[in-house]
Amino acid sequence: MAVHTIYSFYAELDDYKPKIWRRFEVNGNKTMAELGYILMTLFEMQASHLFCLTYDFGSSFIKDLRNDYADKDVEKVLGKKFYADLMKLWRYELPFDDIYPNDREKLLDASKHRLKDVTDKPQSKLVFRYDYGDGWQVNLKIESCEKVEISASELPRVLDGNGFGIIEDCGGTGGLEQLAKAFKVKNGRQYDEYREWLGTDDLDLAAFDIDDMNFRLRKLPRIFKDIYEKCNEPTQRSIGLIERRYKNNESNV
Repeated sequence: MAVHTIYSFYAELDDYKPKIWRRFEVNGNKTMAELGYILMTLFEMQASHLFCLTYDFGSSFIKDLRNDYADKDVEKVLGKKFYADLMKLWRYELPFDDIYPNDREKLLDASKHRLKDVTDKPQSKLVFRYDYGDGWQVNLKIESCEKVEISASELPRVLDGNGFGIIEDCGGTGGLEQLAKAFKVKNGRQYDEYREWLGTDDLDLAAFDIDDMNFRLRKLPRIFKDIYEKCNEPTQRSIGLIERRYKNNESNV
């Protein structure tokens, strides 16, 4: 078996309680776009919207400088134009026409940059954003980064977690909270509307099936890559995997 750089991540859906989180491992050779497809799988996103990953390289760079140099020397370095670009928030995104980074961001092609080339420092933090309208955000922290002799086919893999994930187009975390409340009560107009929309009478947002999640991690990231990078329409088989039709149309999502 070959030696690979393995990243262990903790990822948590921002601004939602009870916490929906995952602990997972991924090969550092994956591109930032591929890391995005993995996160989509982990948090039940269905590749219907734009996404990006951001890394505050500037803050990490300044922290390292201050560990090695006096404050006055650090200020001299940061005052040089050469470092202005480094101080920006690095935003990894696929280069679609309707992407508009602001002046504080440095836009990088997510399909061209590999995770191992972005950062290999434990405790480094990244942010994953999906569906800029609903505003889903997943906060990531690198817990470890080690060279391991392992078959690449074993990765990515989820080690632990809690909660189901998001529901597409429900209105962000506020909408997800309303939806969870309606399915807990199982009564009233709002519940009837959600039930009709989702096609189910029951929805457990606290559910987490680690075996099913690892099965999906072997299938869905490749499907999502075809959708985003090759602009391929998903096949009926792919849609069936995304929608869990393999579970024989069980009533639960």
